[in-house]
Amino acid sequence: MRITIALALAAAATLAGCATSKSGDVYSRDEALREQTVRLATVESVRPVTIQGTRSGIGAASGAVVGGVAGSGVGHGKGSTIAGVLGAVGGGVAGQAIEEGTTRKNGVEITVRLDSGELRAIVQEETDKFVAGQRVRLLTAGGVTRVSP
Repeated sequence: MRITIALALAAAATLAGCATSKSGDVYSRDEALREQTVRLATVESVRPVTIQGTRSGIGAASGAVVGGVAGSGVGHGKGSTIAGVLGAVGGGVAGQAIEEGTTRKNGVEITVRLDSGELRAIVQEETDKFVAGQRVRLLTAGGVTRVSP
């Protein structure tokens, strides 16, 4: 039982380490000290969205290990083997769902009109509040664009 709890805690810690940010305020180490193109725009609309969580396989693998260990402790002989396999399958499915759910984020789709007249829509985590008519900056580098107040 203690091993199962330890494995579950290790799986949760692993999942927490996998979370990445899609916020306009968070930069990866590789994005630091890189030049960005700046364009000015006006917010046309803001719409709440959900940013899907990750499915890296770590949640499924961790869940399968925990489920397999827990299941193998049930019964003896063939019963223990079958319970271990069923536990691993169930744990894998549950682990994948937990990973996706714990890394899912609330976001916003921000539609802006560039000073050139073009419309653009950018999705990012909801960290800043944007409203229609607000002047903003679009920061672009390496195919990634952020909206900044």
